[in-house]
Amino acid sequence: MQSAMSTTLEADALSILRSISPTLDSTKHKGQAGKIAVVGGCREYTGAPYFSAISALKIGADLSHVICTRDAAPVIKSYSPELIVHPLLEESYSVRDEDRKSVATLVLAEVDKWMERFDCLVIGPGLGRDPFLLDCVSDIMKHARRSNVPMVIDGDGLFLVTNRLDLVSGYPLAVLTPNVNEYKRLVQKVLNCEVNDQDGPQQLLSLASSIGGVTILRKGQSDYISDGKEVTSVSIFGSPRRCGGQGDILSGSVAVFLAWARQLVGKEGPTINPTMLGCIAGSALMRKAASLAFEDKKRSTLTSDIIECLGRSLEDICPVR
Repeated sequence: MQSAMSTTLEADALSILRSISPTLDSTKHKGQAGKIAVVGGCREYTGAPYFSAISALKIGADLSHVICTRDAAPVIKSYSPELIVHPLLEESYSVRDEDRKSVATLVLAEVDKWMERFDCLVIGPGLGRDPFLLDCVSDIMKHARRSNVPMVIDGDGLFLVTNRLDLVSGYPLAVLTPNVNEYKRLVQKVLNCEVNDQDGPQQLLSLASSIGGVTILRKGQSDYISDGKEVTSVSIFGSPRRCGGQGDILSGSVAVFLAWARQLVGKEGPTINPTMLGCIAGSALMRKAASLAFEDKKRSTLTSDIIECLGRSLEDICPVR
């Protein structure tokens, strides 16, 4: 796959990262550097939404929210007082069949109170696959789309959209971040074929275009990114360590940089796609942080070690002046 894709244009990732990272000055107020919300977290999975949300803060977002199930909320709150945790979601076991419609309406109403404050949503870390929970998240995604809020979709969020393509089809502010298996399922569902690594860039281009111009960040030895119009790659060396949770760091990183890029595009005109910029910058920073963490910890590198290297990585690339 690597040789087949080597002709894809490598992004000038570090320059892009520098160009969209905002300056720090005393005139700004809380919230201007980004307000991110992670929709995820259930009984079984509480680490993933934490990793995504805390990564957004470590990179420079001002506020980071987690919208999760009631069972997950106390656990996620215990990880860090920095996160704003909303115990709004419900799973099937806790809702009677006759109450599902009213509960779903209540969940959406509660999320709606916050939606206008969010610069980007991350959908999926630790979400699980409970049917009622996924129905509620589908409603949240529809509302975010009507509100023109960008969405980065990862993990079980990708399971959801693979089976409900209408949630993202034709929405240019949607970003999908599939791993190898998630990408395979998307290709089979959308293109009705198997993954073709001999013509990987063209297939990625076709996939993004067929879903209506969403942006896809295909994770791998190199990350490949397409919005259905162009394909670029990020091949900065990362880490050979494959501890779980690195995709959650990436989703939080992309969300922050997408929010920053969107502010930049708003000032400089519509010629730059903020989703592409956000993916390139997020991929580059995640890879550099993973490399730094691995230099120090080698085989014992954990996701938390990589998170602790995010700030230093960004400072090395884009120093605060």
